[in-house]
Amino acid sequence: MVLFFLTVYFLNPPIGLAFNTSDPSVSLLQNRITNNFSRKYCKAIKNGFSKDEAMKSAIVKTENIISFSYNPQKKWIEKDDLANEISLQVVNDCGWSFGLIGKEGVDYFKSYFLEIYEKTTPDKNFSR
Repeated sequence: MVLFFLTVYFLNPPIGLAFNTSDPSVSLLQNRITNNFSRKYCKAIKNGFSKDEAMKSAIVKTENIISFSYNPQKKWIEKDDLANEISLQVVNDCGWSFGLIGKEGVDYFKSYFLEIYEKTTPDKNFSR
């Protein structure tokens, strides 16, 4: 009987033992990454960079900061969630200056971000 309960326990552990990506420390790290990226991208746009130059520059600078971070929570950040958050932040911070507003602007920036990210850092991942 005890063996049965132990088997069930290990095959279906309680929710408390599972790590949830909604952990506040993961959200805080994701917010820091998002704010950092948005500041770098918007600043590059304001300084006259093309959108491609600004995107590549912001990706590389943000990736370098994350790569050297010892925060163990970075492995729990999902690329798609991060791309959503980055897109919202950039469109809210400076999207109007290059014609991106609302949901359509966010969706466009997200797909653009993911496309350039894959080309710029094919062997890296913001969250790993």
